Amino acid sequence: MKIIENRKIWFAVSAIIIVIGLVLGAVRGFNVGIDFTGGTLMEIDTHQSVAIEEVRGLVNQHDASANVNLLGEDRTIVQIRTTNDLDNNERQEIFKSFQEKYELEQDDLLRADQFGPSVSREIQRAAMMAIVVSVLGMLAYITYRFELRFGLAAIVALIHDVLVVVSIYSILRIPVNSPFVAAILTILGYSINDTIVVFDRIRENLRFLKKNNYAEIANTSITQTVTRSINTSLTTLICIVSLYILGVEQIREFALPLMAGVMAGTYSSIFIASPVWVMLKEKQSRKTTPTPEAK
Repeated sequence: MKIIENRKIWFAVSAIIIVIGLVLGAVRGFNVGIDFTGGTLMEIDTHQSVAIEEVRGLVNQHDASANVNLLGEDRTIVQIRTTNDLDNNERQEIFKSFQEKYELEQDDLLRADQFGPSVSREIQRAAMMAIVVSVLGMLAYITYRFELRFGLAAIVALIHDVLVVVSIYSILRIPVNSPFVAAILTILGYSINDTIVVFDRIRENLRFLKKNNYAEIANTSITQTVTRSINTSLTTLICIVSLYILGVEQIREFALPLMAGVMAGTYSSIFIASPVWVMLKEKQSRKTTPTPEAK
């Protein structure tokens, strides 16, 4: 299995996906939810099972950009989330449409809140801090457990996974909200686990194979661990796909990028992290090997 020799192909595939996603995000913007931009959140109890298309039609009469979900075991509670700051009159107009349709009382408006920019900024800071601390902690652990170059290669793979998932959010217009942070952190943890398995086998093979042939060592190690990585990813994907098929819309918004992240994490542990480690080791060897003139 010549993974390392074809690394330019693997890098190109990832680069194409990331560039498409980031360019689309820059041109048309990301679908940022109210957790990050501020906006309005309403919850209405209809006391009956309703169709999502029906309630979405009622909401679209007032705000076509709103995100509508059904909550509760019987799917009787309508949740309306929009990045627009709706004043009290606008919120009452939306609720009035539901009152007339389902014969509701005023108490059936369970929630009608606005989120200001101060809240969204706090969430953004917390999200970035959580991601940075996670990445630095992983770098420190891998450097201690293995060596610095293993750590750097793992961080490159993690950055790759984050960029791929962000690109998926951009391409598919998935709302960027609080579940986005949970999805990113979950993907980071899953991806680093796969990468450490490959790196651990590389470290073992360094004792028995020719040490200066890093490409051969990496290829052998990947071949020995690829079945385990694929099987682990498949079993994880089965669970996530089940959540996506059977879950409500909010669960689907979390499960879809998680599926992309699991596949990206498996891909990066095989086709990104190991080739990057080989490149770093080969660069180190060229610096430490004396030239004929120096001899």
